[in-house]
Formats: sequence, structure tokens, C-alpha cells
Amino acid sequence: MRDFLPADKSRRERVLAVIRERYRAHGFDEIETPVMEDYDRLHAGLGGDNEKLSFSILKRGMDAEGIRAAADDPADLADLGLRYDLTVPLARFYATHRSQLPAVFRAIQIAPVWRAERPQKGRYRQFVQCDIDIIGDATSRAEAELMVASLDVLDALGLTGGVIRVNDRRALDAMLEVFGFAADERAGVLITIDKLDKIGPAGVVAELRDRGVSAAAVDAFAAFVDRPATTPSFDDAGIRAALPDGIPDDVVAHLVALGETVAAARGDEAPLVFDPFLVRGMGYYTGTIFELAHPSVDYSLGGGGRYDGMIGRFLGQQAPAVGFSIGFERIVDLLPDAAPKGERSVVLVHDRDVALAPLLSLKAHLVAGGARVRVEQRAKNMKALLERSAADGYTSFATVGADTTAETLELKPLA
Repeated sequence: MRDFLPADKSRRERVLAVIRERYRAHGFDEIETPVMEDYDRLHAGLGGDNEKLSFSILKRGMDAEGIRAAADDPADLADLGLRYDLTVPLARFYATHRSQLPAVFRAIQIAPVWRAERPQKGRYRQFVQCDIDIIGDATSRAEAELMVASLDVLDALGLTGGVIRVNDRRALDAMLEVFGFAADERAGVLITIDKLDKIGPAGVVAELRDRGVSAAAVDAFAAFVDRPATTPSFDDAGIRAALPDGIPDDVVAHLVALGETVAAARGDEAPLVFDPFLVRGMGYYTGTIFELAHPSVDYSLGGGGRYDGMIGRFLGQQAPAVGFSIGFERIVDLLPDAAPKGERSVVLVHDRDVALAPLLSLKAHLVAGGARVRVEQRAKNMKALLERSAADGYTSFATVGADTTAETLELKPLA
């Protein structure tokens, strides 16, 4: 959990403003949910490994004896927890307010979440997530809208050239069935396959053998993954060529329609790449899954997928849903420390004998004209004062004496 100095906070808010503006332009509406949810909801088996990283909140009013008596079961100690993502709260929100929402609901959520991570570069215990979700649309148009909006955000931030890796959990499950993995083996097999980028095909095959899963299935997987590497085209022929025989036609058709829709919306070839081994670890994904990549880094900048089964846990009836989360912390670290375009920001440096009333009158005059204004008393080391002001994003300064007026105020660039 981190503190942010003024320059860092300003940069983060500028990035957030761009994300909000672009998502709103694509027809999404922002909502807000509480930072806490019921313990049982956060531990309903929907959040995968993130459930193990959740911060629980001790029940109020428990004395030492009660804590000792309940210590064997965390559920007896806590009834609330800090949210570890924004998807579980959204599902609860939709179930609660469905009657007040449109049939197809497009939501923005931009807010902090908490996970008991081991702190390291790029992993924090408190971080901001920027999510967009569509509830109520089971077609590939929903996924396409999310992808087009998220690629638009990257373009608006100057991170052009982004691509989206795409797969489908139904294709993954069918592929494992074709290889011969038993149904009760597949969850563990997917955990290992998800390490393909880190440990390579040989490492994945070795770990699968160590798991003790079906040897014949591992042999079939090894033969498939050792085929000559190609980048499949995002069309029917390319997707089928990247998968073994036996994948359901409706799954392939859904992916093909997705590619065509994104290409039409972007006005050029869709920046989508089919990856038959993309897994994503969240247990609630039921269909299309995707990750946002950029050529400047070797890690993803976001991702998401379809989670049609989650809403029904809270609503009592099924509702199709799909979401995309941008990795805000990763993206903000890629952007330069630039001042906002077009902002007028002025430092008024005054002598000690300048009266307060006329000084603040000058400030009010500049603020009324749309400027951001800071007042500073003249220092012995003026160079340090001006350098600090420039680092804080100010673009000009003016010296104020006892006789200075709005008409005689001379602004000079901070360079």
C-alpha cells in the first residue's frame, strides 16, 4: 500500500480522466460499490486464488474468549472482507438493482481493491482496477464492444499498437477432452498449461507428468504443442488450424464473429491474436477470455472474459455477462510525466512586504481566467523553488511586488 506525492497523484488522475472519458464515449455508465462485501460472498468459490488473498474483517464485539473459540475457522471470526476485485461486487450490485437497470447494462467501475499479496514490483496490496462490463448480452457484440473501447483507451493514452490475445474456455475444455484428460483432471491441467509462457512446453509437459494425470493425454498434448509454431489468422481457417479436431463449431463461430465485429469497428484488420493456450486463472470464466498486450512490455496490460454463471449465484436466474479490466498500475507506469495539455498553471512569487489582500486578489483574477495558481514567498534559493514548481507541473511564474496589479503582472515560462 503506497503513498503518492503530488506529481504522482496528478499523473494518475490525468490517466484516470482519459480512461473515464473514453469509456463514457463508448456508452458505459459509472457505478460505485462499497469497499466491503459479505465474507461468504467473497469466498463463494468464484474468485480463484484471489479468495486466499482477501483481507477479512473481524466481527465487531468479539472478546478474547470468543476469538479463541472461533480461531479454527476463519468464517467464524469474520463476516465481512475487503473486495479483491470489482467483478464479485458488480454481480451483487446487478442482482440488487436489476429492476432499475436497462436490459443490457454497460458498467464502468474504477476503484481500489485489496489483496494480501507479497509486495514486489508490479504487485501491490492496494491497487486501482478499471473495469468495464456488459450484462445481458450473450452475443459476440458484447466482447467486441469491450475490446474496441479498451483499445481506444490505449490509443488515447498514446500507447498505440496494442493487441488482444483471445481464447475460449469452452475450446480449452474441449481440447483437453480430445487429448484424453479426465474431467476431474482438467482444472489442475489448466493451472499447469497457464505456465506455458514462463516454463515453456518441455516444462509444462514435465509438470503434467509429475501431476500423475493420464499419461496418454500428456503424450497427445506434447505432440500437439510441439508442432511448428505459427501465428494463426483470426478467421475460421486460422482458428481451426490452431486447434485439434473436435472443437464445437459454435465456439469457433463465436470467435470468428468477434474478430469480424472488432475489425469493422476499428476500420482495419482487427488487432486480435488467437492463442489456444491462453487460460486466465479466474474460476468464473465460462466462454471467451482475453488479455491486452503491448509491444513495449512482455506482460499483459489487462484482460477479462465471459462469466455467464456468476450473476445467477445472486439473482436466482442466469444472466450473460462479460468484462474487461485494464491494468491501471501497469499502464500509468508506462506513461511520461507530462503536464496536462493546455493547462495554464502559474506560481506567484511575492516579496515579504506584499499585503495579503492584493496578493489574493491577483490570485483570484488568474483563477477566474482558468489558471491553476500557487502562491509562494520569495526564497533565498529561487532556483530550487522554481525547479520544484516545474516538477509539480507548473508552467509559468510571476514575481509580485507591493505595486503589482493584474495589468502589470508579467508571466514568464518555467523552463
